[in-house]
Amino acid sequence: MPNRRDFLRNAALLSAATAALPSSTHGTGALAAALPGAGALEPLARPSVDPETLARDEAYWRRVAQRYRIMDSIANLEAGYFGMMAAPVLAAYHRHIDRVNRESSYFARRSYPALLRQARQRVARELGAGEGEIAFTRGATEALQALIGQYKPVQRGDTIMYADLDYNAMQWAMNALAEKRGATVARLDIPEPASHDAIIAAYTAALDAHPRTRLLLLTHCNNKTGLLLPVKALTALAHTRGVDVVVDAAHSFGQVPLTLPDLGADFVGINLHKWVGAPVGAGVMYIRQDRLDAIDRAHADESAAISSIESRIHTGTTHFATVMTISDAFDFQTEIGVSDKSARLRYLRDRWAIAARAIPGVDILTPDAPALVGAITAFRLHHRGGRAENQAIANALHDEFGIFTVYRTGLAKGDCVRVTPALYNSVTDADTLVSALRVLAAR
Repeated sequence: MPNRRDFLRNAALLSAATAALPSSTHGTGALAAALPGAGALEPLARPSVDPETLARDEAYWRRVAQRYRIMDSIANLEAGYFGMMAAPVLAAYHRHIDRVNRESSYFARRSYPALLRQARQRVARELGAGEGEIAFTRGATEALQALIGQYKPVQRGDTIMYADLDYNAMQWAMNALAEKRGATVARLDIPEPASHDAIIAAYTAALDAHPRTRLLLLTHCNNKTGLLLPVKALTALAHTRGVDVVVDAAHSFGQVPLTLPDLGADFVGINLHKWVGAPVGAGVMYIRQDRLDAIDRAHADESAAISSIESRIHTGTTHFATVMTISDAFDFQTEIGVSDKSARLRYLRDRWAIAARAIPGVDILTPDAPALVGAITAFRLHHRGGRAENQAIANALHDEFGIFTVYRTGLAKGDCVRVTPALYNSVTDADTLVSALRVLAAR
């Protein structure tokens, strides 16, 4: 069995020989090491090509990668936890922290309200929502827990429904709602491998089998395999049956081109600290204006009018600098372009996933259909669906091959390992992962 030094040397040689690829971006973060960080960076100088062609331009994406201050010691393919702030965003964050700390309560009481309003207006514009339809939270989990836990229409004897791929914390919130209201929980398993028609058929059958379903949880891009559900079609399907839909869009915005009308849902929880690249602790709760009455006030909150979405979430004192930096994160995302970003992430995903699909003993759990996948994809080695086995695989990728991933649990057909590239990754990172999987699958 090759040792790690031999493996890394052979993988690098293979990558260079097969595709004449440029070197890994692991060291490029040093160019952005000093804050404020953007002064010495090469201009992006985007070529005049379509996003799919640009996705293959390694010279351009090396310049983008310079905007991130990354570790040199590991290939981080676990960008799904939260999104690293680019150097210009990080510099802005530091400036905002300094201002908040310097001006203290004077800032909080006299300057911050206007800045909060500006940030809310920016987010509403980016998401395609009305300003009065969104409220800031500390993340999608907090937003969704409020939307689910405070959902009023479900009654004793009703059914609430979710799937195996939905986020565990949201499943627990649905369970708690059912217990509190005397409702029944129905769970469906999303087909594996999935297709558009199979997904629609699965939800149709589940809703037909449970005609008293009142609330359906849908995850647009799930955190386990990265599967993108056809949420708008599923929402329409549910609405024809009188079923309300709450959408977990924690991984959606910034990973794929999207606005809230594209989801067609009345209630949505969103993260801004994943694919938008804002500081950790930035989330959004969305309630369509004419559905506000379906969500109860938070803790009988009287600090905001009952007609305001602000009365549906109360987090106490917020992190002022985090909210102030949201617009800076959107500025950087606009500079890169969501379509270009999405195409690059998809290219990196396809680079490893399509090659790994051909390796005997490797199951790629996410389909290649463009509408059903973005950056995130998961794999499972044959007959290794247990939690300990997938923990061991993730550990082996880290310890032996210098690749950071994460195992995921809760899938109906067994646990898996999730791979999530980001803009600071290179094709060398993807190729090294494929070489590692050949070794692990052969054991």
